[in-house]
Amino acid sequence: MSQTTTISVGGMTCTGCSGNVSSALSVVEGITSVEVSHETGLAVIEHDGADRTSMVKAILESGYSVDGEEAPFDWTDGPVWRQSAHNTKWCLVGCSIGDFGTIAAFQFIPYLDALGWSTMSIMLLAMFNGIMTSIALETVILSAQMALKEAFRVAIGMSLISMISMEAAMNIVDVVLTGGAKLTLWVIVPMLVAGFLTPWPYNYWRLKKYGVACH
Repeated sequence: MSQTTTISVGGMTCTGCSGNVSSALSVVEGITSVEVSHETGLAVIEHDGADRTSMVKAILESGYSVDGEEAPFDWTDGPVWRQSAHNTKWCLVGCSIGDFGTIAAFQFIPYLDALGWSTMSIMLLAMFNGIMTSIALETVILSAQMALKEAFRVAIGMSLISMISMEAAMNIVDVVLTGGAKLTLWVIVPMLVAGFLTPWPYNYWRLKKYGVACH
């Protein structure tokens, strides 16, 4: 006999989250249909023979909570490390476009160089521009999966911490190694390495815990 069970799910922030929960529940034996809403925080499950324990386990293992209970977090999930590395790579591409472009402009365009901006001012502008280009790239990528407005909202919400730490790491390395806001062939590689490694653990945590990517 078909039954309906409603479970309150914590930690969902976007349609991607509700999709993750829905996918996790849909493979549980006995479940015939699932409707999950990140707005209400509810999963409405139609099933025939499935028990609530199996449903709760599926939700917890997908990185979300049920009635305040969460699955134990671990840092040894190889596939999640690989996926978060891939996501971090794309975030780095977006940030580097604006960041490197700004530094290069002040370094090679005489008019901008003549303005006499301090190293700190150039770096702050480079960080801002890097974040803007990364958000733009993320929005374009996400717009293939959802409405443009929703894609923009998700891009800002899920990546700001990652981008700020990434930008700060790259620019600190640049200043330490070159003494200012300068781009050389030899400094680009350590800047990229620092920009990748700094937010990677955070991106793993975010993806593992909430199923939300940095990009």
